[in-house]
Amino acid sequence: MNKIVDGIIERAAKLDKNIVLPEGEDKRVVKAASAVAEKGFARITLLGNPEEIKAANPEISLEGVNIVDPNVYEKTDVYAEILYNKRLGKISKKTGLPEYSDVSEAKAAILKDYAMYGACMLANGDADGMVSGACHSTANTLRPGLQVIKAAPTMPLVSSCSLMIAPEGGHPLCEDGAYIYADTGLEQNPDPEKLAYIALAAARHCKILIGVEPRVAFISHSTKGSARHADVEKVVAAFNKFKEIAPDVTADGELQFDSAIVPSVGAMKAPGSPVAGHANVIVFPDLDCGNTCYKMTERLGGFMAVGPLCQGFNKPINDLSRGCKWEDIYVAVAVTCLQTEIKW
Repeated sequence: MNKIVDGIIERAAKLDKNIVLPEGEDKRVVKAASAVAEKGFARITLLGNPEEIKAANPEISLEGVNIVDPNVYEKTDVYAEILYNKRLGKISKKTGLPEYSDVSEAKAAILKDYAMYGACMLANGDADGMVSGACHSTANTLRPGLQVIKAAPTMPLVSSCSLMIAPEGGHPLCEDGAYIYADTGLEQNPDPEKLAYIALAAARHCKILIGVEPRVAFISHSTKGSARHADVEKVVAAFNKFKEIAPDVTADGELQFDSAIVPSVGAMKAPGSPVAGHANVIVFPDLDCGNTCYKMTERLGGFMAVGPLCQGFNKPINDLSRGCKWEDIYVAVAVTCLQTEIKW
């Protein structure tokens, strides 16, 4: 794999976490479940009908994989009660009626939507994290998280980040072998307070995934007042808010991207900055910027992109790209194990 990924897997193996994969109908998910079980760095609960999964994947060993069929599992009624109670009093925008009139309707919902079933497993303590989205939309993964698991009390929003791992042999500007980019998948145009909390969550991911102290750069098209614009003012306000909520984390802003990661440029444009030229957490002003830059770094720079990873949930839930490979799911499981150690 890769030095960073190998380190994540090694640390995940020490935690003995149980990760639920709701998409047992997808061959990539089944292959990843098998590979994780063989490597032994996590316990896997795969949702689906055991006979159907085995028949569709005769070449894949499922030894060590716990396959749960929601239609016959003994705790399905418990999970239905969880969903019903979590959504009690919520009104459907489509019908104007309660989302679930009784527990039987909630049960029908989780038997139709295994991501929701998996979220209820998390809520009941029967799994430590969930990885979904290989064959379903982002909304299908995030909705159960937002409705059942919800954001941690100390986090005002759920956002996302991407772990950007340098190519084999390293990259001359990437001192730690990887960056954290945020937000790359969820929050379209965060205000300064939201951007500050996105940065805080990303900094915690840096520490737990890369294993180094974060150096946070708030990115703009301006460095230290070189341009004047409301968008620049937003980034400066976000940095100021960040220093209020995370005074012990090394950070600076506003910085242009080259000022943030190129030592010579950082020294010239932001002399005396504790971050300029050496950032490892890159906080973008909006989703257009963050999503575009992570894909450019991946495609043009040859970096491996893990994520976007969700950050801020009470328990870790991660969304996959529908174009993912089984190896991506494998790594996402290891990352999800480590996310259980983040204290929001």
